[in-house]
Amino acid sequence: MGGGTTDLNEDTAGVYLPLRNDDGIVNASDDSRLKQLGYKQELSRTLSLIANFSVTFSIVSVLTGLTTMYSSGLTYGGPVTMVYGWPVVGMLTLTVGVSMAEICSAYPTSGGLYFWSARLCGQDWGPLACWLTGWFNIVGQWAVTTSVDFSLAQLIQVIILLSTGGKNGGGYEASKYVVIAMHGGILLLHAALNSLPISLLSFFGQLAAAWNLVGVVVLTILIPLVATERASAKFVFTHFNTDNGDGINSKAYIFVLGLLMSQYTLTGYDASAHMTEETKNADKNGQKGIISAIGISVIFGWFYILGITFAVTNISYLLSEDNDAGGYAIAEIFYLAFKKRYGSGVGGIICLGVVAVAIFFCGMSSVTSNSRMAYAFSRDGAMPLSSLWHKVNKQEVPINAVWLSAVISFCMALTDMISNTNLVEERE
Repeated sequence: MGGGTTDLNEDTAGVYLPLRNDDGIVNASDDSRLKQLGYKQELSRTLSLIANFSVTFSIVSVLTGLTTMYSSGLTYGGPVTMVYGWPVVGMLTLTVGVSMAEICSAYPTSGGLYFWSARLCGQDWGPLACWLTGWFNIVGQWAVTTSVDFSLAQLIQVIILLSTGGKNGGGYEASKYVVIAMHGGILLLHAALNSLPISLLSFFGQLAAAWNLVGVVVLTILIPLVATERASAKFVFTHFNTDNGDGINSKAYIFVLGLLMSQYTLTGYDASAHMTEETKNADKNGQKGIISAIGISVIFGWFYILGITFAVTNISYLLSEDNDAGGYAIAEIFYLAFKKRYGSGVGGIICLGVVAVAIFFCGMSSVTSNSRMAYAFSRDGAMPLSSLWHKVNKQEVPINAVWLSAVISFCMALTDMISNTNLVEERE
C-alpha cells in the first residue's frame, strides 16, 4: 500500500497515532495524517462537512432508488414489504454505516474499503483482502453509475411517452437504441461536470442534496393530496401482495425479494470515505457524512413510501404494461393523480421531472465517487495502466479517472442491447 507516493511509517501501520506537540496536544493536520497513511496530498482539500454529506446523500438519493424500484416493491409483497421492510433494511444499513464510519475516522483516505481491508487483515491476509475488496468495490461503483444513468434515460423515455399522449393515446415509445443514446449523453454531461474543480462541483453537490430533501417533502405531501382516490390505512399497513406473476407463493421469500427495493436505495454511503482526501477535518467529517446521509435518508424515505403508497388503489393496473406509463408504476401514480383531479396529467409529468433532476444529480455524484476510488486504487498500482488513471490535472481533479468511469459505465449498459434484463433494477 502507498506504493504511489510516500513510504509508509511502520509505527503507524495498524493504528492512528496522531502527531502531538511538546505539551501533548494533538496538532496533526489532514495532510500529515494522510502522510502517516503513506500518501501525499494531491487533491484539493476544500470540502466542508456539508459538502461531504451532500455527495453521499445525493448518491443514496431516496427519490432515485425508491422511484425506480417502486414497481419491484409493489410486485413482491406490496405495502407491507415496503412500509416495514424499509426501516428493517434502514437499521441494518445504519449498523454497517456506523462501523464503517469508525474505521473511516481512523483511515481517512480516498481508497476507503480496500485500504481498510489491507490494514485490518494484517500482513498475511491483507493483500488478498485488499485486492478482492478493491475490485468488488470499484466494479460495483461502475455498475451503480450504469444503473442510475440508465434509469434516468428510461424515466426520460416514460416522460416523453406520457407527454405525447401515453401508451394508450399513441404516445412515442423510444426504442432501446434511443434509450442507450440518451444514457450515453447523460454520462457525457456527468463526466464534463466532474471535470470541473471540486469547489464548483461542491456547489452542485449541495444543490443536489437540497433538491432531494425538498423534492421528497413536496412529493410526499402533494401526491396523496392531489389523488382523488386514496388507499385506506389498513391497506397501506396490512396489505401483502402475493400476486407477483412469477409463481412464487412463499410469503417469506416474497418479502425478502421485496426488500431489494430498500437495499437498492440504501447504498453508496461509502462515498464520504472516498471524498475524505478532499474534505477538511476528514477524520471527523468523513464519518459524520456517512452516518448522517444514512440516517436522514432512512427517515425521509419512509415518509416518501407512505405518501406514495396512500395513492395506490389498484396494484395490478399500476404494474400492467398496458397502462399509459407502460408499467412504470410510480409514473402512472403521479400521472393518474393529476389527470383524475384536473383532467390533465401535466402536473404528474412535472413531478416526474423533479425526480429526473434528482436522478441526474445522483449520477453526477456517483461519477465523483467512482473517480476517487479509481484514482486511489490506481495510485496503489492495482489497476492496468495505473500511472494513467491516478494523474490529476492543474485543478487537482483526477480527470483521467473521471472519464474512465464514464466510459466503463456506458459499456456496461450495452448489455441491455442483447438482454431483456432491466438494469433499472440493478444498482449494486
